[in-house]
Amino acid sequence: MSSPADCRGPGVVLRHGELFLKRGNRRLFEDALVRNTRRALRDRTDVTVLGEHGRVFVLGAADEDLLERLRWVFGAASLSPAVFVERDLRAITERAVALALERAPGARTFRIRARRADKSFPLTSADLGREVGAAVAAATGLPVDLERPDLAVGIEIGRRWTFLWVDEHPGGGGLPVGTAGRALLLLSGGIDSPVAGHLMQKRGVELAAVYFHAPPHTGDGARDKAVDLARVLARRQQRLPLLVVPFTAIQERLRDGGASSWLVLLYRRAMVRIACRLAARERAGVLVTGESLGQVASQTMANLATVEDAASLPILRPLIGFDKAETVELARRIGTYDISIRPHRDCCTLFVPPHPETRGNPARAARIEAKIDWEPLVRAAADAAESIDV
Repeated sequence: MSSPADCRGPGVVLRHGELFLKRGNRRLFEDALVRNTRRALRDRTDVTVLGEHGRVFVLGAADEDLLERLRWVFGAASLSPAVFVERDLRAITERAVALALERAPGARTFRIRARRADKSFPLTSADLGREVGAAVAAATGLPVDLERPDLAVGIEIGRRWTFLWVDEHPGGGGLPVGTAGRALLLLSGGIDSPVAGHLMQKRGVELAAVYFHAPPHTGDGARDKAVDLARVLARRQQRLPLLVVPFTAIQERLRDGGASSWLVLLYRRAMVRIACRLAARERAGVLVTGESLGQVASQTMANLATVEDAASLPILRPLIGFDKAETVELARRIGTYDISIRPHRDCCTLFVPPHPETRGNPARAARIEAKIDWEPLVRAAADAAESIDV
């Protein structure tokens, strides 16, 4: 199949979302959407992916596996299992009647949604709707309801393609991954950070990730969680480098250096320093975290500012206004929740004091850090990072 015109049978149609807002460089976004669709289906040799005039066509099948994979191809506003037919009124009408008869037992009303993208087709969109609608009404006995139909049969006619559909599912939305630069995600084994990564991918950002591992205080189960979470996010892009940083020496040195109420802030400041070093290797221009304002003691406004003071790159926090229930709901939808709740601790939960500091400030943090010769530890941790290509 070299084009939609060659296809007779099943397929899936993806419709562009906010790509239509792009002007001079819209082609770059469209090409990225086609590329990412092909990546999502790279082992499906039974289908062909083509992009034309605001649509991406997946030709050859329309099964549940395809729909699940395409659901998170960012840049597509919606997708529909479709049937491609000849550019002929009789063929269109026969297929529309067949689709309506399949769904008629559960419907009380219907309508035809016709779109004539190619104006050379002899019938206007309205005329096509009336012609096909009359045939569907005669075959099913259903009345027409243009406002709130139980059944809507869509018809779209372009220069090189004609297809019909009934169901329309929400797509991933946003922008194609890879069109908005690269970021380094601070990935823990918890619920929040993978959701934050997902939201950045939705805005077109390609991710690398860093996980801080503290054996023997955290076991291999915690590390495996991070790998599995990265694997979910990696489905949205070509590859996702996961950098596993040995963090035990730094945590133990900071723990032994006093100021226990500041430990969480000192951990976080060390993490962002290491992450900024690694971001340069991964050509990432920003860091991304799963922090949400006020969710835990370390995420007060003063503490967020204290941590960011240690970073040489901007820190993006896509969950900053989320409450926990919203984050959990999204984690369930994207498939990370069940992994995140496995009972393995990550390093952020180690040596946490009973009453952590909630009103940190950068100057005080710097004075505490000045008592500890930990810069060599930060450099060594970054240099020892293990890279896993997920």
